[in-house]
Amino acid sequence: MTKTDFKKIDKIVVNTGIGRLSQQAGFSDKILPELVKEFAMIVGQKPQSREAKKSISGFKSREGQIIGLRATLHGKRASDFLTRIVHVTLPRVRDFRGVDLKNVDQNGNLNLGLREHVVFSEIQPELSKVSFGLQVTVVPRGVKNRESAIVFYRELGVPFKKTNL
Repeated sequence: MTKTDFKKIDKIVVNTGIGRLSQQAGFSDKILPELVKEFAMIVGQKPQSREAKKSISGFKSREGQIIGLRATLHGKRASDFLTRIVHVTLPRVRDFRGVDLKNVDQNGNLNLGLREHVVFSEIQPELSKVSFGLQVTVVPRGVKNRESAIVFYRELGVPFKKTNL
């Protein structure tokens, strides 16, 4: 991977939803700081907390309640994070057979979902008190369509599923 490849990455957005965890007792005192600490260890910067825009009784959420964390990575942080995901994290996922080509949308964005955050090498599973999943969106710069984005991601080393042709 060369430096010119990473100049084509506009940003990487990392999200996690913490809706169910917010129902537990002592959420803001004990669970939320632990979530923020582990999320920050993974992405390399402090995340922004996302609040509910309106109350929804079916989800037991109230307006203003923290329901997620988000971090947007640019530049070197984004390139380092993508390198760690491709070379370290994805091989650690159990039963990983490759990224599905359906994860690349029409604009060329790559969306990855990870069920557990403990697949990251920064997290020690035996010391982690909470469990949460992550959603990672890679937004390329200068990519016009889905096909050119897939070629670009292959050049970066993203392991796509093998298709039987």
